[in-house]
Amino acid sequence: MSTSRNEAIKVLRPDSITAGERVIAIEVPVAIEIDGLGYAVMMMTPADLAEFTTGFLLTERLADSADDVRDIDIFEAEAGWIVRVGLSDRCKGRIHDRIRHRTSDTSCGLCGISGLEQIRKPVPRTPPKPDTPVDALFAALGGLRAHQPLNAATGAIHAAAACDREGRIVAAYEDVGRHNALDKLVGGIAITGQPMDGFILVTSRISFEMVDKALIAGAPMLVGISAPTSLAIDHAREHGLTLLALARGDAILVVNDPWDVFA
Repeated sequence: MSTSRNEAIKVLRPDSITAGERVIAIEVPVAIEIDGLGYAVMMMTPADLAEFTTGFLLTERLADSADDVRDIDIFEAEAGWIVRVGLSDRCKGRIHDRIRHRTSDTSCGLCGISGLEQIRKPVPRTPPKPDTPVDALFAALGGLRAHQPLNAATGAIHAAAACDREGRIVAAYEDVGRHNALDKLVGGIAITGQPMDGFILVTSRISFEMVDKALIAGAPMLVGISAPTSLAIDHAREHGLTLLALARGDAILVVNDPWDVFA
């Protein structure tokens, strides 16, 4: 699957106009069909679609584990990509309760819900207490760029990374959509059974749904390089998720610290 392409451009400067070339990130519609029913169309980077689909079904509460996600079939169509997937018998009825046809863009993860009550979905467990020293946070920030090859080429891509207690990045996924990158990470972790004992690091602002996805992943802590929204903070506080934001090489803001880890 191609994730970038070259485009001819012109570069404007105060004293000149020059021809050049730029690597551009590919963004395509990906249709998700579950048990024969169209569920969503996501605008995203066409890579790691099996991991994305697994993570998406988990964070949508349509599946409880990677084992509930069956028979993922991915193929390219004229207008984009189609992912056809089945659910285990115990989860099949859920899609009929929450079926929706929607188009989600790269900035919104709640498009198409039929009522505000659907925003508040059950969180299965309370996050564990973080066991990560401060220097590990800065180590992860320093190492993240090496795990962002598509962003290095295009400058238009978000990343979500799983980091261990020492700040080593053990898994990372990229996408034009910040929600999609995090769903890919959640799915990849679920598929491999990798323990989530450190923290999740994202290269975006922290919205309500980014917190929600981190809760489904069972992460002890969510760290973002941009600012959180009010609803994200409220959601993290309600469910006991340690939340850090505006993470830079010289400072990190502690927004929610329910365990007093950073007291």
